[in-house]
Amino acid sequence: MKDQQAAENNRKRAVLTMTGAAIMILLTATKVVPSSKIAGYSVFVGIAFFFITEAVSKTPHAESGLRFHTIAADMKKPGVIAWLLLPGVSAIATSVVGNLIFNGEFVSHVMGRAGSILSFDKAILLIGQVIIAAFGEEIAYRGFFLGKGMKIFPFWLCAVVSSVVFAAGHIAAGNIGIVLYDVACVFIDSLIFSVIYHKSGNCVISTFSHILGNAVSIVAALL
Repeated sequence: MKDQQAAENNRKRAVLTMTGAAIMILLTATKVVPSSKIAGYSVFVGIAFFFITEAVSKTPHAESGLRFHTIAADMKKPGVIAWLLLPGVSAIATSVVGNLIFNGEFVSHVMGRAGSILSFDKAILLIGQVIIAAFGEEIAYRGFFLGKGMKIFPFWLCAVVSSVVFAAGHIAAGNIGIVLYDVACVFIDSLIFSVIYHKSGNCVISTFSHILGNAVSIVAALL
């Protein structure tokens, strides 16, 4: 009886995972239409499906991809801290190299892309926006798309596909070279967040890294 219930829970989780991931991909694909404004809703879809999937499949809290009570223990897992700090270094390298290649235009592109959701002129509000945005994206792309996808497919396949979708969601109008460079760097950072999630099993930990990377990028851009 228990085996049947477990099999049914796994089936429900697989169906919900595939459905949610497909919707996220389709929404992000609307980025090909410059005037489209719905790609960003993929994050909300991912968040919703994360909690729905956990509830329907009756995921034990200890196995959830979103755990606050195990943060300290998860941080101590092998390699987690080193990977967690990597996006901060990546953010500096991305800004320096990007501005050298594109004569200072890269930072302007990133500021323009992020300006629609971040208030750069209001420090307190900006901090809150950075935290909330990073947390939401990590629940959607690491907790749901990657974490639930790993129950069905190999880790690296899920990491690459989720990172492609995540990076595509950051496409913004501009010089084609700058856009490609920007998206490639976001893709690399997403792979790093994926490794952090894989090592820690907790998207709260990958959120810390995401916030660090974004914060360093913003400071570098403002300076």
